[in-house]
Amino acid sequence: MIRVNIERNRDSGTIEAFAVTGHAFYGKPGHDIVCAGVSAVTIGTVNAVERLTGVELPSEMAEGLLKVRIPDGIDESRSKDIQLLLESMVVMLQSIEDAYGRYIALKQTATT
Repeated sequence: MIRVNIERNRDSGTIEAFAVTGHAFYGKPGHDIVCAGVSAVTIGTVNAVERLTGVELPSEMAEGLLKVRIPDGIDESRSKDIQLLLESMVVMLQSIEDAYGRYIALKQTATT
């Protein structure tokens, strides 16, 4: 199962980090549409944030793992743009979870 954890600031509700771990095992490796969809959405979002806002997101990527943290000290305008892109990612992941809930679990947690 793919597990997605979205960490939100307890006070503002903004996304501070997200992590994607595991594999869906929906199909054979290389033909797994759930893994491909989740990878396209999450990696595409990181690429979009970096290209469209110029903000590099600290990340860790390995087989079955993507961890991303939003850096501190971003100006308000860029921060709003980043949050919009991240919220879009959440909506897309929720759509995948709605259709393939046996293979992906999305969790949102509040942080300090």
